[in-house]
Amino acid sequence: MVGTGILRLVSPAVSADQIDIELSTDVGRITIPRPVFSSPEARCTVNRDFIGALLQLNAEKGVPKEILIETLEQAIESAYRRNADAPENVVVKVDPDSGQISVYREYEVVATPEEIEDDQLQMLVGEAQKVDPTTGVGAKVRVPENVTQAQLGRIAAQTAGQVYRQRLREAERDVVFQQYASREGEIMTGVVHRTTESAVILDMGKGVEAVLAVSEQLPGEHYRIGQHLKAYVLEVRRTTRGPVIVASRTHRGFLRRLMEMEIPEIYNGTVVIRGIAREAGSRSKVAVESRQAGVDAKGAAVGQRGSRIQAIVAELNGEKVDVVLWHDDPAQYVAEALSPAEVLNVRIDEEHKIANVVVPERQLSLAIGKEGQNARLAAKLTGWRIDIRSDAGVAAAAGGDEGRTPVEAPVDAEAKT
Repeated sequence: MVGTGILRLVSPAVSADQIDIELSTDVGRITIPRPVFSSPEARCTVNRDFIGALLQLNAEKGVPKEILIETLEQAIESAYRRNADAPENVVVKVDPDSGQISVYREYEVVATPEEIEDDQLQMLVGEAQKVDPTTGVGAKVRVPENVTQAQLGRIAAQTAGQVYRQRLREAERDVVFQQYASREGEIMTGVVHRTTESAVILDMGKGVEAVLAVSEQLPGEHYRIGQHLKAYVLEVRRTTRGPVIVASRTHRGFLRRLMEMEIPEIYNGTVVIRGIAREAGSRSKVAVESRQAGVDAKGAAVGQRGSRIQAIVAELNGEKVDVVLWHDDPAQYVAEALSPAEVLNVRIDEEHKIANVVVPERQLSLAIGKEGQNARLAAKLTGWRIDIRSDAGVAAAAGGDEGRTPVEAPVDAEAKT
């Protein structure tokens, strides 16, 4: 949390010649009792050591230097507006190298007096060009503002400190959000922090939590506090307390990323995943294709004696994973997708998007699968409706419906990659 680095600007009196700066850290305090805002001119000076200490103090937070300086500018700007009764067009700039502060009024440039609605916010082009000869109508011109030490006294310093702390927290949360948002669609490992009836909360580090809802948990899994758990990052949401990760272990992307992690040929692109159909916790089918001659895509994915796929199955709490070869020929692809069942013939009906499949009588139940799961996953994987018949049934029926076992997927049931 930002509490490890707190900025405090303290002025003993409005007319004091100096403002002390204290930087509270986990190892102590850094006090710089040198002028922070000095000079009655439009340009004041922020102690260079102060800026250096700020940057050093917050380097561990990962907040870019530009954001730190911008945050300081906004803090001084807010304090000045409040205490100098300044309008909204006040702009503060801090030079990160010299520590020089510049306070300006920013005016909109208009052509005629009739266009001026508020002389605190608008300026005639003739007057504006005295400040900046290159400016024109419709542009913005900045006029240096006279600033005195009294105007940036005790109350202003305290206000600046409060605003700075708030803005720094916001900046840090934004940096952390961007770091995690860039990892959407990836696998991250967290530690089980607590469990509720509706979700498991994972500690992902840097004060960030991931929510693994019951609907995103694998059936039959049990979690214990302190357990390291892999999860797929579905979404990263902004909240007032910082980013929150929406995680999943049932998404097909989780299986895809696991295969990339376990199978070097998939990670380096020699073998590509062309489709995944998954019923999480039970069974999945993955279609693979080799992009390099001589590389057996299915063999690479399964591994020697199934070692690679078994590591994935173990992570998925025993979920079966069938690896099949992808084909651009729909008939071959459907036949492969129905494995481990043997397929005798596939007739493709392009018009109705139906694959009519004939299997041996003894393979009929295997082709269909328990509660139709094998055929259902094959249909999702290939995007074709599948109509399965046994060879004996086809011969006996002689064109009738006897022996016909239709298994269809919705028209839009396609393997999502």
